[in-house]
Amino acid sequence: MMVRTEIGTTLLRGMRLFAAVALCAAAGAGAHAADEEDNWLALQKDLFGARTVVEDTSAVVLEAPYRADDAALVPLTVRIPASVAGSVKKLSLVIDKNPAPLVADFNFGPAAGTGERVLETRVRIDMYSNVRAIVETADGKLLMATKFVKAAGGCSAPALKDTDAALAEAGKMQIKFLANAADGQREGQIKIRHPQYSGLQLNQATGYYIPAKFLRVIDVARGGERVFRMEGGISLSEDPNIRFTYAGGGDETLQVTAEDTDGKQFSGRAVPKGS
Repeated sequence: MMVRTEIGTTLLRGMRLFAAVALCAAAGAGAHAADEEDNWLALQKDLFGARTVVEDTSAVVLEAPYRADDAALVPLTVRIPASVAGSVKKLSLVIDKNPAPLVADFNFGPAAGTGERVLETRVRIDMYSNVRAIVETADGKLLMATKFVKAAGGCSAPALKDTDAALAEAGKMQIKFLANAADGQREGQIKIRHPQYSGLQLNQATGYYIPAKFLRVIDVARGGERVFRMEGGISLSEDPNIRFTYAGGGDETLQVTAEDTDGKQFSGRAVPKGS
């Protein structure tokens, strides 16, 4: 009887301990969620003033890895269904806990088309954070999709090349024409060499921080009509790589111009084979 009583007492203590741990975990999760929400409310006010941002995954879909393989090169894909694409004039990418939360604004032009709009790129994530894709429609609505991504250290990760080599290649471009989409949209891709220095990276040779230097504007046009104008910051990854859909036209030439924070300008153009 004594042994059974001791076993029962031990089990009871274990159950109480488990319950206490579970309660603490739940409280911690609740506090984390509240902190995330408070952080977003403050950030939303900074970015959009008194305007309301509404979660609506029928208007915008965000694809992102739950756990990133490389925090300095996190892939994001945004899909805007054809049912709303024609009324979407801007896409904003936001990473709540990055030093510079606004990754970029993509302002769309007439050559973006009215079919399904898809945009892929790579970003830096500094710590575990919510990532947001927010579209603004012509009537002023702000509609959002959110993903939580586990990644850390992306904004301070060492540069992939030494400074002199990286700056010597800055501005070199690749412009590709990819397969046409089913709804008549075209698909293209641009790659621009640029170190995208965040100001938080150490020069491994000197031990000093590398001054911030990044592409602040990228303009993409098809036949002289704007597809999009990107205005970005340090959260866009090194050597920006953007894949995008756009409308076809009489002139299929893609023209790309870019400018970095030093005022250096870069440009490129490409014509589809057979044109």
